[in-house]
Amino acid sequence: MKKILILALAGVVLLSACGTATTGDIEVHSAWVRPTAQGENAAVYLTLHNHTAEGDELVSASSNVADVVEIHESKMENDVMQMNMIPSLPMAADEEIIFKPGGLHIMLVSVKEELVLGEHIGVILHFKNHKDIVVEVHIENSMPEDDHEDESDH
Repeated sequence: MKKILILALAGVVLLSACGTATTGDIEVHSAWVRPTAQGENAAVYLTLHNHTAEGDELVSASSNVADVVEIHESKMENDVMQMNMIPSLPMAADEEIIFKPGGLHIMLVSVKEELVLGEHIGVILHFKNHKDIVVEVHIENSMPEDDHEDESDH
C-alpha cells in the first residue's frame, strides 16, 4: 500500500512538472519566442485560457531577460501594420486568447542576452485577480507543434 501511495504521489509531481503552466483556473500553453540577438526586441507568443466562470484581466508581464516587458497588439490600420502597447487585456469567463505573430504578443524590449534556439526563458504573467503565472517560454523558429494536453517535454 505504501508503494502505491508513493507511486501515485510521484505521478502527480511528474504531471505537475509538464510544460503547461496553470495557477488556479488560468492555463498557459504553447509559449515560444524566436531566437534574438542581445539588445534586440523579441515577441513572446502563447495561448492563454481562462477556465473559470469569472472574467479576469492580464495587467502586465515581466521577465529578467529584457529591460522592459509590455503587452502589445499588432493590427492592420489603413493598409499599414501598426503595433500598439495595450495597458491590460480583459479575459472573459472560459475565454481562450491566442498570442500569435501579427496579433497579440508579449514584447521583450532590448533583451539582455542572446535568445538561443533550443533554450528557454522565463516570463511572469500578472493578473488582476489570479496569482501570477510563471511561464517557461521555449526559443523556437516557429510555433511549437505541441498540444497542451500532450506535453512531451516533462
